[in-house]
Amino acid sequence: MTVQTATLAADARAELAAIAPERACDRLAELSALFHCAGSLHLRGRGAVSLHLDVASSAVARRAFALLRALGLESEIRTYERRAFDRATRFQLHLAGDEPTLALLVDAGVVDRLHRPLSRPPRRVAARACCRGAYLRGAFLAGGSLSVRSPQLELRTAAAEGAEFLQEVARDGGVELAVAERKGHALAYTKSWEGIEGLLGAAGATDAVLALEERAVVAVARAQANRLANADHANLVRTSRAAQEQLEAARMLRADGALERLDDRLREAAELRLRHPTLSLAELAARAEQPATKAGMHRRLRRLVQLAQS
Repeated sequence: MTVQTATLAADARAELAAIAPERACDRLAELSALFHCAGSLHLRGRGAVSLHLDVASSAVARRAFALLRALGLESEIRTYERRAFDRATRFQLHLAGDEPTLALLVDAGVVDRLHRPLSRPPRRVAARACCRGAYLRGAFLAGGSLSVRSPQLELRTAAAEGAEFLQEVARDGGVELAVAERKGHALAYTKSWEGIEGLLGAAGATDAVLALEERAVVAVARAQANRLANADHANLVRTSRAAQEQLEAARMLRADGALERLDDRLREAAELRLRHPTLSLAELAARAEQPATKAGMHRRLRRLVQLAQS
């Protein structure tokens, strides 16, 4: 991942983490997505359970902590070092599996009434447009990744059913996501700029969408400038090669004594090229005593090349 990609993804995550939904339904939807994408439930024996949220950034951890507190639940934030080559710090929120917590998770569609984990929440969790945005926001905060070098946005879930639910939620908002299964997880993703901007916009990351649009405008302008520069360079190369070929033809005809036998217009064109090896066709035509246009001078010099080659 490039620095630019990492920065944009971090900025989008920070922007979304700063959003504090006011509606109770939005808070439930965001909590549901957080647990479906980054949560786990652990049996402790005798029917007791504990719950964890495992996230990648401190901003997301603080957002989840504040969300849980707003819903009346207490949690504890812990950190650990990931066992990977980058040794990145991860953040865990630990919740006790008491009755108020489990009752809230039932409302959020994380567990059923028997406290068994659900692979996807019921449709009521994201029935409204505001809830759909909150659910997508929670999914990106919990398990989202963004690449702009080779455009792709991914939302990771524990099971394929969870990814399919994300696909349905996004489609209701006019954004098409594909679903794929990987070893140990599933994901809903898009590889189109339109899909990426649509999903981030629905989740509330308007600054990130503006940054992507600005980047797209700059990329188009840069590509156009490169095309023009390449075209100009190619034209210069062709003109230089043609002038060199004409000069060599005039020299060859002069060395063979054939120059004096040419008609006035061809002889003048040859002499002009010999005297001015680097001038353009238009500049040579302007210096001709025999009236000539740029196209006419080009025909005369092309005829000289043909005569020299024959």
